Amino acid sequence: MDFLKKYNQVLQEYLDSAVAQKEPRQLYDPIKYILSLGGKRLRPVLTLMVCDFFGTDFKKAIHAALAVELFHNFSLIHDDIMDNAPLRRGKKTVHEKWDVNTAILSGDAMLILAYRFFENYEPQMFQELARLFSETALQVCEGQQHDMDFEIRDDVTLVEYIKMIDHKTAVLLGAAMKMGAIVAGVSESDKDKIYQFGRNLGIAFQLQDDYLDVFGNPETFGKQVGGDIIANKKTFLYIMAVGMASSAQAAELEHLFSIIPKAPNHKILTVKEIFSSSGAADATRAEIEKYSALAFSLLREINIPEDKKEKLWRFGSGLMHRDA
Repeated sequence: MDFLKKYNQVLQEYLDSAVAQKEPRQLYDPIKYILSLGGKRLRPVLTLMVCDFFGTDFKKAIHAALAVELFHNFSLIHDDIMDNAPLRRGKKTVHEKWDVNTAILSGDAMLILAYRFFENYEPQMFQELARLFSETALQVCEGQQHDMDFEIRDDVTLVEYIKMIDHKTAVLLGAAMKMGAIVAGVSESDKDKIYQFGRNLGIAFQLQDDYLDVFGNPETFGKQVGGDIIANKKTFLYIMAVGMASSAQAAELEHLFSIIPKAPNHKILTVKEIFSSSGAADATRAEIEKYSALAFSLLREINIPEDKKEKLWRFGSGLMHRDA
């Protein structure tokens, strides 16, 4: 999506100087390190893009975008600690490169720095941005806790799972877009619709990610296909399959998701077959389509020029049509 490049370029310029403090180095170097690892920077770019599409100079939203990016990376530092992950974007995670205590403290400092970016806005806008940011940050924490709880539960419902991915992933996407609308000073209706557009797209994106983890092309997916199965993650596919499969298949699934075999390929193939034959794969694709359609229906109602709607549609469509 070439039209995103200009936002990325400006964001990078500001990001390079976003953390000006140098001492103590043990606190600030880890922050600069994780920000240097790159990534798509999708969320802050959306903040800038939405502000632009609503007819306001997108550089006015740069501080909100920086807050979003620092918060997102703060959450990655802490997620990596909880997951005991050795790598992030192919490089050592912060807690591996330094130590756990340093990672925790640097992550905390990132969260505080994120809030400080809102101080660049006049009081009323500051209050609106900070309120949305606080609510979103708390929801992300709630989503992470639900995700951890689900690892030891055998009775997770589809409604609970959707709520978990909504809070853990989708609300930040929606909030990033709404911040651009807030800076642009648009109507409450348009703020809400762009937020719901991003939020529904975020749910569809995460469901698509779950689906591609099982049925994706290893050469294009970017992660190990079958990783969720190996880790016994009870995704939407799993929950759906347990409810739709025969009693024998459901029992086999529950057994397979209670073990970690030395040779996982047989487990992956067996689970994949049950996901397909039970109808869970088709049901998951239908759910992805449902949330995508809901997002795009909201897009039609937003008061921006048609060419900008078309670009937002291309953006959303691109997220939903990753190579499988």
